[in-house]
Amino acid sequence: MDQWIKIRQRVLKEGVSKRQIMRETGMHWETLKKILEHSIPPGYERSKPPKKPKIDPYLDRIRQILEQDKFIHKKQRHTAKRIWEVLKEDGFTGGYSIVKDAVRQFKLTMKEVYMPLIHRPGEAQVDFGHALVKMSGILRKICFFVMALPYSDVFFIRAYERECTETFWDGHVRAFEFFGGVVRRANEKGVVEGTVR
Repeated sequence: MDQWIKIRQRVLKEGVSKRQIMRETGMHWETLKKILEHSIPPGYERSKPPKKPKIDPYLDRIRQILEQDKFIHKKQRHTAKRIWEVLKEDGFTGGYSIVKDAVRQFKLTMKEVYMPLIHRPGEAQVDFGHALVKMSGILRKICFFVMALPYSDVFFIRAYERECTETFWDGHVRAFEFFGGVVRRANEKGVVEGTVR
């Protein structure tokens, strides 16, 4: 790392020629090019994944087994060892460890990811909606403003003739009156932040 920094400094700041650096260090010009393009060593990256000639023809079969296991009870699912035994019956000649590694990789990519839904006190969710209502015997479409406090499951709804900036702010004012204070944060199409009384 020290040599990396010194070479960059000598070439980029002090103006020493690239040929001079290559003569002094015996470095290949591709290596010097990499040093000058990156402020820190980029590390080794494979251009393509390594070939695994023994396991590659059986990867689809492993994925198929793991996909089918999603629909059965956890206690009855295939272990890596059992998958290895099934593959051996199909003509696989490789060892257990490469099957175990393949199963681990598949399980990592097949895992469902969940985002925890957290509602903190003082946070609100705000939106406008539309509904068909019957007023004086006439079916008509109205807009309604909704502010919900998910932490306490309290909500405020008010109907309006139209959806516009004035009704949006009027809805906020009336909701704050209803709740008896101002929320810390309101998630809507934009984010409104205020203070708590």
